[in-house]
Amino acid sequence: MVRLDLESSIAITQAAFGKSRELSAAPLTVAILDSAGKLISLQRQDGSSMLRPDIAIGKAWGAVAMGKSSRELGRDALERPAFISSLTTLAQGHLVPVAGGVLVRNSDNEVVGAVGISGDLSDVDELCAITGIQAAGLIADAGTV
Repeated sequence: MVRLDLESSIAITQAAFGKSRELSAAPLTVAILDSAGKLISLQRQDGSSMLRPDIAIGKAWGAVAMGKSSRELGRDALERPAFISSLTTLAQGHLVPVAGGVLVRNSDNEVVGAVGISGDLSDVDELCAITGIQAAGLIADAGTV
């Protein structure tokens, strides 16, 4: 099984930052977690605000914890707000249900971790995450966009 490691995390981050520059995005923070929800890498572009690391980790953590993208968790929040509120409480606030947290799958379709990005509009964050994951030769699972 291919796993998400520091080398692939650096490749993901570099490609995500490259996409953000191409889009003239606001400064981003990229958090990459393994399949157990443990932080592998956290990088901030110059000027990324101080709460962005927590938001990026929360997007990725929620994706790994629930097995779906943070975009899909956001949809769940609209349809079942009490459930997502309960999850957020159980997660001690580590769940951020807005786009920008993308599951990472290997070629066997196994979840190997997640990327969470925060800094610009959520759709831009998500696009940068997908670009980074694909550049590292892994599969981005953002759900239905």
